[in-house]
Amino acid sequence: WFISADDDSRVCFRQHFPVSFYVAGPNETLQALWKLVSGRPGVLSLSRQRKQDVFEEQPVDVMQIEMESPASQVKLFHEIEELYPDLTYYGADLTISTRYIARYGAFPLALCQLEVDENNVIQSIQTLNDRWELFPDLPPLRVLRVSPDADPNRSSVQSLLVYSDRFEQRLALDPRGAYLQTLDQILAEYNPDILVTDWGDSWLIPFLLKESEEKDIPLQLNRDSTRPVRWQKETTYFSYGHIIYRPEEAHLFGRCHIDRKSSMMWSDYSLAGTLEMARVTTLPIEKAARVSPGQGISAMQVITALEKDILVPYQKRQFEEFKTGLQLIQSDRGGMVYQPLTGLHTDVAQIDFISMYPAIIILGNISPEVPLPDGLTPADENLGVVPLTLKPLYEKRVAIKQKVRTYPENHPLIANLKERAQALKWLLVVCFGFLGYKNARYGRIEAHEAVTRGGREVLLRAKDVAEEEGFEVLHMYVDALWVKKKGCNKPEHFTELIKKINHRTGLTINLDGVYRWVAFLPSKVDPRIPVANRYFGVFQSGEIKVRGLEARRRDTPIWIAAVQKEMINLLGQARTKSELDDCIQEAFNYYQQALQSLKSGLVTPEQLVINGKVSYALEAYKASTASVRAARQLQNAGMPVRPGMRIRFVYTRGEPDVVAWDLGIRVEPAAIDSAKYVELLIRAASSVLSPFGVSVDILREWSLSEGLQLHLPSAF
Repeated sequence: WFISADDDSRVCFRQHFPVSFYVAGPNETLQALWKLVSGRPGVLSLSRQRKQDVFEEQPVDVMQIEMESPASQVKLFHEIEELYPDLTYYGADLTISTRYIARYGAFPLALCQLEVDENNVIQSIQTLNDRWELFPDLPPLRVLRVSPDADPNRSSVQSLLVYSDRFEQRLALDPRGAYLQTLDQILAEYNPDILVTDWGDSWLIPFLLKESEEKDIPLQLNRDSTRPVRWQKETTYFSYGHIIYRPEEAHLFGRCHIDRKSSMMWSDYSLAGTLEMARVTTLPIEKAARVSPGQGISAMQVITALEKDILVPYQKRQFEEFKTGLQLIQSDRGGMVYQPLTGLHTDVAQIDFISMYPAIIILGNISPEVPLPDGLTPADENLGVVPLTLKPLYEKRVAIKQKVRTYPENHPLIANLKERAQALKWLLVVCFGFLGYKNARYGRIEAHEAVTRGGREVLLRAKDVAEEEGFEVLHMYVDALWVKKKGCNKPEHFTELIKKINHRTGLTINLDGVYRWVAFLPSKVDPRIPVANRYFGVFQSGEIKVRGLEARRRDTPIWIAAVQKEMINLLGQARTKSELDDCIQEAFNYYQQALQSLKSGLVTPEQLVINGKVSYALEAYKASTASVRAARQLQNAGMPVRPGMRIRFVYTRGEPDVVAWDLGIRVEPAAIDSAKYVELLIRAASSVLSPFGVSVDILREWSLSEGLQLHLPSAF
């Protein structure tokens, strides 16, 4: 589908698209395969080629099988693989979009010039822009949003909210189905390119299709009226130490469907970031919204290989090299993590390397097929597949961030640019992990280790520079440093330090900001032990930064997270040491009011829902956690429970002690187990107050007693 630049019409063109895959192995086996597939339907040609495999020093002899279409290629490949499982295959499982951009250079949202015959078949296509433009000429996309007026898992939906940038309508779900006719008319007249829904996969689209069939009222969700909605099955998979559940997905033909509730990164970068993700990765828009950034990086690496005429392995064949015990210790895979000086610190600067690991990959030319660098010095000047993929991505993110700094805070482009930069950030973040991922096509654990080794070297160099310049290093964490020096409390006071670190390391470092104050928190288990990633503070601009606290956790009830955030906001209003003492009292007073509201039953159950998770099948659990007990309630009610699913529940008095929220059972405020939530509130509040001398034990004793006075110490 294309959007005409002349009249804004939406047009569907077809194109003949033959594809090839390659097979390597013993000559006699390849000869037998040649005889088997020669003359088969869909086979256009067979030939012998000599191509480069990134994991081989010399080009390899392969058999090229050219097919008339991607569909025929997939069918024949699966047949061949079953007959000849020991052969080596290349380019056998590539997506159509990946193959297409590698051949024609066209990608989602690209501006193209076409030659089309009288049958609407594309004869030639030329791309007029590229993926790396800072301000690309984007098409005028029509976006329609459709959402139920309530959570369908909890409440009875009464109406649908349908809106775009041009109009807004509320469609009541009347029994006769008039809303179906109205929605069908909106889809036909507005003709959206992107349909954004809430609960679209799990409730909205199944509901609409069922209603349309039962009431015999046509509803055309697809732009291509000859096709039905295509359903992609639910799946559970393991990623970066977590079990992830992806529900069944509804895909449309001729327009994109994005369900905000099941789109993995929507909360991080919304539509602008999703479009940027699709543009640079070449993934279709709705796929870019739904899958992890890792799939985007994988697609980009494959395209780089295809553009360089390098074979793309069907299955990874590179294994970890043997190492002695000493080599294992020396090749530590972790980044540099300092033990921070716990407590409250004033006039602290946080300086961060911009996408440090990707920058090291590019600077050191770290890729599985090239020799590893000596520290940060590349062993080969010709960029490998991985750094060649990352270089334009890294440069674009840096350019966007630099552009953001040139605009005033209220500039209309700021939000768009920040979302796009966030999408690029996630791609850069996962590229490092992908180097060590066992199933990555272009992964190699030794390359992964070389990056972390370079990261540790870079951070130590930065520390040396800071100390040479008279700064105290309070904390270091992978790609960031927190430093202070008497008399340095403005951004310009750190300019010279940043220049010298840039020069010493060869990487770009940026001033994240200067804190009025920042608090590094200890371990909850042992207050004598500092924790690297638990801190909060306020920059001189008034911006609050929080890491590792309850408010950042997905399983913290929204009300408790809001109380903690407000306590930090109250502390953040202090501009001087004397004001901070007053703000500590205000934060404590706010906590006191929140505690009283909780004990009095004034907090609604909706605000106390906990988002748990089950990582395994329920029968595999020996210990019955709250999430497991709630999940069993759902299962007993006939609702599907899969590993990786989020399980919402509330704590209640008596039996059962938890109630699964998605059962739809009404929970009265009086039924809430307030003691459980008081403890959660105490922990959240103590994270904020502990740097000022109020430990969790002191706060718990005061909170659970009547009439006990609490003396708040001075901040300094």
